Amino acid sequence: MRPAAQLKSASAFRDYLHETGVSIQFDDDLHTGPESSLGQPYRYDGHAIGNRFAILPVEGWDGDAEGRPTELTMRRWRRFGESGAKLVFGGEAVAPTVEGRSNPRGLVLTAGNERSFAGLLNILTTAHAGRFGSTQDLMVGIQSSHAGRFSRPFADGQRRPRIAYRHPILDARMGIADDGPVVTDIEMSDIVAAYVREAVLAQRVGFDFVDLKCCHGYLGHELLSAVDRPGPYGGSFRNRTRFLREVVAGIRSDAPGLEIAVRLSAFDFIPFQAGENGIGEPVPFQGPYPYAFGGDGTGIGIDLEEPLQFLDLMAELDIHLVCITAGCGSYSYHILRPCLTPEPGVYLPPEDPLRSVARLMDVTAELKRRRPGLAYVSSALSYLQQWLPHVAQNAVRTGLTDFAGIGRMAISYPDMVADVLAGRTLDSERICRACARCFAAARGGLVSGCYLLDEHYRNLPERKEVERLMRG
Repeated sequence: MRPAAQLKSASAFRDYLHETGVSIQFDDDLHTGPESSLGQPYRYDGHAIGNRFAILPVEGWDGDAEGRPTELTMRRWRRFGESGAKLVFGGEAVAPTVEGRSNPRGLVLTAGNERSFAGLLNILTTAHAGRFGSTQDLMVGIQSSHAGRFSRPFADGQRRPRIAYRHPILDARMGIADDGPVVTDIEMSDIVAAYVREAVLAQRVGFDFVDLKCCHGYLGHELLSAVDRPGPYGGSFRNRTRFLREVVAGIRSDAPGLEIAVRLSAFDFIPFQAGENGIGEPVPFQGPYPYAFGGDGTGIGIDLEEPLQFLDLMAELDIHLVCITAGCGSYSYHILRPCLTPEPGVYLPPEDPLRSVARLMDVTAELKRRRPGLAYVSSALSYLQQWLPHVAQNAVRTGLTDFAGIGRMAISYPDMVADVLAGRTLDSERICRACARCFAAARGGLVSGCYLLDEHYRNLPERKEVERLMRG
């Protein structure tokens, strides 16, 4: 497997795709001005979104103990504003309660923190206006997220999982031996109410929308696979989507006019583990595997019947903006976060990361083809490195997606957006190399950032610890 950085020319990239049997279409030349598909505005429910780039949610693990943004958080959001992307799809995960945080330094939007979030949004919009002159075509959301099974909210760093159901593989991995962590139906109602309160605050702060996180193994996603859960939140598809419907109903009632979006893991795989030579392989499981939303029962295949039902439900709920992702970074990272060098302690990729990129692009395109009434944001493009804009331009131009989402790339090189749209040569010294240091830092309980390419993070004292973690 060769990293994308070694594929210096369009012919080399095309030849390697052919050699590996991976189908990813791309444009040899990037366009600017009226010919640029990435520079075209998008009309969304009365909003004019100025171009086709979207900043995806990226957690920095750098809030304070109360969940308020710190200087590092503000720096990241300022750079998001300066990037030139006209859609900020959630910024980063923000919990509705302290207990719902995925890490002790995660952000929490509460009445006590409202002013600090108003300042955070102001930093982003002011930076955008300062560089591009106007925010009229800018749409900014905040991602509402309860970490559920992956809750680790307090300074002691201990897991305090709140799970939708007992999972035979993940429970064993996490040391869950009884039903204590299962969220009861009464607690579910309390969490719904917390989401609604968070949305009311987000609207008051000035955000254009909330992104209800239904991805990456967090509570909103795990409920979608709660086929064994008894009662009103499990079993049938209608029950498994009850949580989403109740949250949306509460937001429509208490925060009228606030737009709603969803980031959806449209398919999932069975958890993977390190096999021979550390290469990832599916955990053995007897019989059909029922716990993968969007899965076909094999644990490694895709069935889009229920994801399409989910998109139909979104349309019924008057939600028309969706970001398509997959899986969970804690047990199937390669299908959503392609890389050659994952953080230590994680299995090595079982396939060429370009195949992982292609799979998620294909699913996004198929969903858009079959449910064209929604606005789609793609994911997993950062691994493409210097070829990201070439692939993104082709995908938007040919109607495979509506927006090109950038996550890791927005940490190392947010200016890629402005440089592409202006026709400037890319800065090769800032292109994300998918080196996994940002994820290694988070796994080690440190603030997350680009310790390889961003001078600010290279000069932090945490860098030595990050490099130690990378050495295993």
